[in-house]
Amino acid sequence: MTREEYANMLLPNVLHDRKYYEEKYQKRNLKPGAMVTRIAPSPTGFVHIGTLYQAIVANKLAKQSGGVCFLRIEDTDQKRLVENGIEQILEAVKAYQIPFDEYPIDMEREVGAYGPYIQSKRADIYQAFAKDLIIKDLAYPSFLTEEEKKEMTEKQQKRKQRIGYYGIWASKERALTMEEVKEKVEAGIPYVIRLKSKGSFDNKIVIEDCIKGKIEFPENDMDHVLLKSDGIPTYHFAHAVDDTLMGTTHVTRGDEWVSSLPLHIELFHALGFEPPKYAHLATIQKEEDGKKRKISKRKDPEANVRFYSEKGIPVEAVKIYLMTLANSNFEEWFLANPDSDMDEFELHFENMSTSGALFDMEKLLNISRNYLSRISAEEFYNQILQWAETYSKDFIEDLKTYKDIIIATLNIERNVAKPRKDYGMYSEIESNIKYMYHFENPEYEWQRITDKKEIVEILTTYIENYYDSSDTEEVWFNKMKEMCDKLGYASNMKEYKKNPDNYKGNVADVSTVLRVALTGRSRTPNLYDIMKIIGQEEITRRIALLKN
Repeated sequence: MTREEYANMLLPNVLHDRKYYEEKYQKRNLKPGAMVTRIAPSPTGFVHIGTLYQAIVANKLAKQSGGVCFLRIEDTDQKRLVENGIEQILEAVKAYQIPFDEYPIDMEREVGAYGPYIQSKRADIYQAFAKDLIIKDLAYPSFLTEEEKKEMTEKQQKRKQRIGYYGIWASKERALTMEEVKEKVEAGIPYVIRLKSKGSFDNKIVIEDCIKGKIEFPENDMDHVLLKSDGIPTYHFAHAVDDTLMGTTHVTRGDEWVSSLPLHIELFHALGFEPPKYAHLATIQKEEDGKKRKISKRKDPEANVRFYSEKGIPVEAVKIYLMTLANSNFEEWFLANPDSDMDEFELHFENMSTSGALFDMEKLLNISRNYLSRISAEEFYNQILQWAETYSKDFIEDLKTYKDIIIATLNIERNVAKPRKDYGMYSEIESNIKYMYHFENPEYEWQRITDKKEIVEILTTYIENYYDSSDTEEVWFNKMKEMCDKLGYASNMKEYKKNPDNYKGNVADVSTVLRVALTGRSRTPNLYDIMKIIGQEEITRRIALLKN
């Protein structure tokens, strides 16, 4: 039996050979220095914030170099797939406006000439390359059962040896003759295809990581599985084949994969490929009980990208925040160029952290407040409406019914040198502005003046003698001070601070009474603007609620 006949027996249903795929996937025609990057999530759970982080970095590197960034769905781990997992990935990509050049649109459609971009649709490709390795005696069938693997592991643990399939532990199956293999295959015994490693654990290799620099490892000597018994590849093998055929120049991924580098480098060499450059991104971390830990799918709701959508944190704010984690100098650049597009910033590996970025929700919300304070009230309103259509059905009717009032409210102190920064999430808008259009049976946040009789006197005096809806803000405030003098309150704050005992209170106390009477709150945006928006009839009605 020739090696080719042997390979045909082990993988009988391969449609094409290696040469066919190498000719099909031609080298990309890009300018020198252009990066080809990818993001390759697995649909084995919700989309992680770390995946979004990696996607933003990969896209930025490709775009600024005149290259290509593509999305590849790595769904080879069939046992861990979750329902609608691929759809969740595609939904997140769309929601966060990640500008991939090549990607699957859905399970049937795609953009790009290097697909399929869903690995489960590339099974024949992997088998063709595995078959080539078998022919070259760089891979072999393994009939090891789960019971035998368990027994082997127990022996290794007892002897305090490295766990895995290597050296003497792999020698028995490596030594099987073609005839012995044929007997097992014809008997229907399941098998996987393993790499026949040429490495030695005693030898060292040095790998230059784009972020971490030089890293030294022992060579890989493990005979890792390349194809599982169902013909589906492992992640390790699939990525080596795909990244080569798809022309990936730089693999940006989480540093949990650093320990896999010796295997991956050996796989590329076994396949006769030049490995891409690797850039291992430090994981996003959280601080707990004074210690840092990796942000957890199990413990941390903010690990799920859907969390930000549900809360209504703007897409742009999340992306800006992740860029501050990606490059140490981005925040300084952004503060100096707040109105510039992020595309104008250039990302560099040397400015990426090697120790891990600490997730800070308050910092993210501050970025969100800054972002929302700079857009127009109309754009803000449209973003809220779009969010509410998915996450707050009850709010939609109010948004549409009171559109003009809501936009006017959002516009208070917006188009000024230092705009207000009241809102960081769409989900907090309704509770913060509802008093503007719905004011029934309010709870009042009275401050220094709490006597009901005094409050009614202040409000009655104001509405009957001083309020005029046509007044400018300056006239309006001067009238407020005039009323303070009449009622025994200090209209001048400096005078009040000098002689507080001479007055019942000050102009701030009086304006707070009016504010609380009209809004139920002691802290609001500019009171003059609020009064202009709700109008004299509504002002009169709200004050009347207190008199009754």
